Amino acid sequence: MERLQLASAIIFGLALLHTFAAKSFEMLARRHPRHAGLFHLLGEVEVVFGFWAFVLVAVMAVLAGSQAAVDYAESRHYTEPLFVFVVMVVAASRPVLDAIRRLLGMLARLLPVRTELALVWLCLAVVPLSGSLVTEPAAMTLAALMLAPLVFREGIPEWLKYGALGVLFVNVSIGGTLTAYAAPPVLMVATAWQWDSAFMAANFGWKAALAVVINASAVSFLLRRHLAAPAADPGDAAPVPPLVALIHIGFLAAVVVLAHHPVLFLGLFLLFFGFTQAYQRYQDPLILKEGLLVGFFLAGLVVLGGMQQWWLQPVVASLGPTALFFGALGLTAVTDNAALTYLGSLIVGLGDREKYMLMAGAVAGGGLTVIANAPNPAGVALLRRGFRDESVGVGGLLLGALLPTCVAAALLLLM
Repeated sequence: MERLQLASAIIFGLALLHTFAAKSFEMLARRHPRHAGLFHLLGEVEVVFGFWAFVLVAVMAVLAGSQAAVDYAESRHYTEPLFVFVVMVVAASRPVLDAIRRLLGMLARLLPVRTELALVWLCLAVVPLSGSLVTEPAAMTLAALMLAPLVFREGIPEWLKYGALGVLFVNVSIGGTLTAYAAPPVLMVATAWQWDSAFMAANFGWKAALAVVINASAVSFLLRRHLAAPAADPGDAAPVPPLVALIHIGFLAAVVVLAHHPVLFLGLFLLFFGFTQAYQRYQDPLILKEGLLVGFFLAGLVVLGGMQQWWLQPVVASLGPTALFFGALGLTAVTDNAALTYLGSLIVGLGDREKYMLMAGAVAGGGLTVIANAPNPAGVALLRRGFRDESVGVGGLLLGALLPTCVAAALLLLM
């Protein structure tokens, strides 16, 4: 067991290093065109943890036997990766996006600024906060798809793209704390710690909302000189009838309600898929590839993260309240905030102050890396084409998320 634990920690560390080196594989693909396909595959951030999860299972088979490796892989819970895949595809469907665009367009025209600037602010503030209702993965998908033609395009400085991406990730991470069911790290402890939506709104939600508004306003101000009106729709696509849009929104709502029941929401997804085929003239291509890659990433994180409890839990249990806040903020960047709060829920005798600090640090640090929060891989998958080399650099994301993380941390820690 000790050898297996050590091997799992080493493999997890190699997976983290791989995420930092993902852009290097794109450079190798250009230098070695014969093997470009393989290097492109290894350069996909969403592939990293799934790839190393297979390595872990293979090593486990060698050290503990093939049956033990299979039993471990089958003992993991894959509800969250499956849910993120389904909700991404449904939320990104054309009828849902058209409805959200119309709603935000109406709100943007009411604000006393240029429409494109108002839209960017709404996508970085209101949509992340709506994650408390429709779940964070759905909010990330909607915000990313609407921001892509406005911010993540040619003509916007690269550093501002990373700034906007960092704000989006941080705001989605903290924006789901108005309720007890929408943010993965909150969901992991809500029942064990008896935290309901009223408790979350009173202790976390209003502080998070204030941080979201500050972050969105700051980066929107920096972007104001670079924004242009989005290209006009050529009008070739058939207008979406209100009933079709309503049915799509109904599918999205049902998937959110059934988020903890994979058999049911997967069955519902098959019905949704059939409906899109029946009314294909009102559809754009579904983002099945992007959704599957994100699901693969999260499933790999579930497999790798399950073997890190032996060193993570003692670290969390040994820290005082303030140290726990900063420890959680830092550990979230390399582990996933939901895994961190889940481990915290297993600690017997954790006080109310420690529970608050653990959660506050976990959600505040949820934008620092791709793996820090479950919806982040979805944002990377949908927005990476807007960056140089069509890939998101780990260092650029960290720098872009640093200031909005400080704002979120200050408000959650000091208020």
